[in-house]
Amino acid sequence: MYHFFAQHENIHDTYIEITGDDVRHLKNVLRMKPGDELLISSGSNTDYRCHISEISDLSVRAEIDGVDEQGRELESKVYLFQGLPKGDKMELIIQKMVELGAFCIVPVAMKRSVVKLDGKKCEAKVKRWNMIAESAAKQSKRSIIPEVADVCSFKEALAMAEKLDVKLLPYECADGMEKTRNIIRDIQPGQSIGIFIGPEGGYELEELSLAKSMGWEEITLGKRILRTETAGMMLMSVLMYKLES
Repeated sequence: MYHFFAQHENIHDTYIEITGDDVRHLKNVLRMKPGDELLISSGSNTDYRCHISEISDLSVRAEIDGVDEQGRELESKVYLFQGLPKGDKMELIIQKMVELGAFCIVPVAMKRSVVKLDGKKCEAKVKRWNMIAESAAKQSKRSIIPEVADVCSFKEALAMAEKLDVKLLPYECADGMEKTRNIIRDIQPGQSIGIFIGPEGGYELEELSLAKSMGWEEITLGKRILRTETAGMMLMSVLMYKLES
């Protein structure tokens, strides 16, 4: 069943109106017709099973057949703070983290980040990253479209995460797996969680010191050194396993 998102103002008691670029995609790419079924999400953890009743050049009307108010989201909101990686790795990270259930992804410019983004280039990247997040949310039938935030500095990222309940910072020199297991075991459904992943070059010691002073817990992910594009996915998979209702 194809999956779409709709604005709250387009969701009515008995039907939902689809507008914008999705209309062209639905008509010309998917070639859907009246009577075809589809899944529509509100962006607030409510899903609607619908069938198409009308199609025009500007909009599609879908009649509501059923409502799932539990949605498909994890009970905890997980925020990924990702040190900017090289090349197109950020696109892969966003796609997979959205599929695994991350709530928000924050790109972070760190001292050892090779990539330097500014001005229009940065704006274009963030726009593309959000398109990738939306596509991944549709593919994985998420009830929301996770946001990819604007690129921020390391200190700005720590400030954004200040009120999170649990803050996890994977680091190759951290204590053994028993500490990691205990911290993850104690996470409760509903707690907000931050994951901080450094770039290819890792963290500067002063970055680690500052993060620890603001409540980030250094944890290990095992004896092997994981790439920056692997570490966040590995930890997100463990959290998904624990938090999935």
